[in-house]
Amino acid sequence: MKTVQLSGSLRANVGKTDAAALRAAGMVPCVIYGGGEQIHFSADIRHFKNIIFTPETNLVDITIDGKTYKTVLQEAQYHKINDNLIHADFLMVTENKPVTVQLPVKTIGQAEGVKAGGKLTIKMRKLKVRGLVSKLPASIDLNIEGLSIGKSIAAGDISIDGIAILHPKNISVVSVVTTR
Repeated sequence: MKTVQLSGSLRANVGKTDAAALRAAGMVPCVIYGGGEQIHFSADIRHFKNIIFTPETNLVDITIDGKTYKTVLQEAQYHKINDNLIHADFLMVTENKPVTVQLPVKTIGQAEGVKAGGKLTIKMRKLKVRGLVSKLPASIDLNIEGLSIGKSIAAGDISIDGIAILHPKNISVVSVVTTR
């Protein structure tokens, strides 16, 4: 997985009034969980473009007052009217503890069914997986060259050692269907 850098500063006060003042100044209130105690900090909203507005799932190295934390984005909350980022939750990761993330699905090759006139349908753009951070790939690459019309790749057909896919085994991820 790719690592992205983010710098922030500790929040002196935690609450609704302080969070509103931070948002007005162009900052995002954030929290890091999973390290025993919660770390409340704020970061510039402009630095989130490489973390949130990308199809990839990235590790995030957060630097707060000279100390670096290795995290992964757990949840992002948006304003319900103007879609501005209003809060971000990060989960601290360690090498020996498994983490649950969403990995993007990428297809490799051209399916036989597409060459025969079918249409490739990617039903799940991201898959929820669980595994150690060192074993997590940047994406789940599926070779679709052998798919004919009416065939699909289900979540149970995908196997990556050290990684568990947290979807039902019969759910279809990629399929080739007939055109109308």
